[in-house]
This record gives sequence, C-alpha cells and structure tokens, in this order.
Amino acid sequence: MPEVAIYFWIVKVLTTGMGETTSDFLAHRINPIIAVGCAGAVLAISLSVQFYVRRYIAWIYWSGIVAVSVFGTMAADVLHVGLGVPYFASTAVFIVVLAVIFVVWYCAERTLSIHSIHTWRREFFYWATVIATFALGTATGDMTAVTLHLGYFTSGLMFAALIAVPAVAYRLGLNPVLSFWLAYVITRPLGASFADWAGVSRARGGLGLGTGPVSLALAVVIVVFVGHLAVSRKDVERGSHRRR
Repeated sequence: MPEVAIYFWIVKVLTTGMGETTSDFLAHRINPIIAVGCAGAVLAISLSVQFYVRRYIAWIYWSGIVAVSVFGTMAADVLHVGLGVPYFASTAVFIVVLAVIFVVWYCAERTLSIHSIHTWRREFFYWATVIATFALGTATGDMTAVTLHLGYFTSGLMFAALIAVPAVAYRLGLNPVLSFWLAYVITRPLGASFADWAGVSRARGGLGLGTGPVSLALAVVIVVFVGHLAVSRKDVERGSHRRR
C-alpha cells in the first residue's frame, strides 16, 4: 500500500474523475455490454498483476485503481441505466454491499486497517472494498446531482465540504481507520462530480468540454503524478513489511 499522505489523496481524486468521464465516453462510443466486458477484463488483468508482484509499485497500484474506477462507474450505471434502478435504491444497495464486506473483513482479520495488508486474503478484502466504494460513490454523486437536482458543480462543492469532516474529526480523535474509509468513500463523488461538470454539455449544467478531452487531460495529470511518485518514492511507507 502507498503511504496515505497528500499525494495519495490527490491522485485518488484524479482517478475518480477520470473513471467517471472515461466510463461515460466509452458507453457512448461502443456497445455498453462490450464496454463493461472490456473494463472488467482490464480490471482482472490489473489486479492479477497487483497480486503477483507482492509489493507496492506505484504504476501497478494506480493502474489498478484507475481500472477499478472505470469498472465501478459502469457497475453503478448498469443498475440505473440498464436495469432502471433509481439512484436512491442503488446507493442503498451499495451501502449494504460495502457494509457486508467490512463486516466479513473484520470478522476474518479483526482489523480494517490498510497498514495491516500483508497477506493475500487481506489484499483481496481491500480490493473488494475499493470496488464497492467506487460503485457507491458513483451512485451517490449521481443521486445528488440528478435526483436531488443539485447539479454537478454544486454536488462537487458539497462533497468537498464533506470530505473535510473526517479530516477534522481525525484531528479531534476519531478512529484513524474509520476516518480513512469515510474520506475514501467521499473522494469518489467529489472527483466524479467535478469531472462530470467539466465534461457534460452546458444544457446539463456543465462546461461542455466533452468526456473524451476531460478523460485525456486527467490521464495526463495522473501519469505525471504517478511518474513523480515512482521516481521519488515519496509514497513508500518506511519500514513497512512487504511479505504476504
């Protein structure tokens, strides 16, 4: 796992935005079923490589997060667009899914800390949780922007304020594991809301830049940040164990 510091949160938010616009771009350019299948295949390959290397490598880890971001967005969109499930309902479904994963993870390992991920099983629980948080965040962001009619920009501002809550609460003594996961979930609708705002048409309350150009721009910024981390190793936890 990378060290949870400022770079971690910056890249995490960037990947959430890229996943949102990339998913929308692909869904409108190719058959949605093919798009989901391709995204699932890329995710499977990315996670297989991540499990194989048995240690944290910036390029491999963040490639996996990007793949999760795209697939998680598509999973949430399939429920709403493909099956007609309202955003309120899909948000509730993903909350339950995430809660179940947390309960099973804790019962099996007695901890939810990402700093304790030194075994195959714990890493499996971690990535299952990450996928669930992306799907939940996608449904939540769409719910506030569309169902509640807040719009993408206002939703982004709301989530920007909300993500400060666990950060402040942590400083005041909130459990660090709980603080981390609360902030982690919020990063998804935060990044996705602003990315949607930049990409969607002006008729939908956006800037009309297009999902393709926004995805490309975010990809370039992510590559720059991850490249810096890969070279500088600023996000490598000092003294951490790498065995599984």
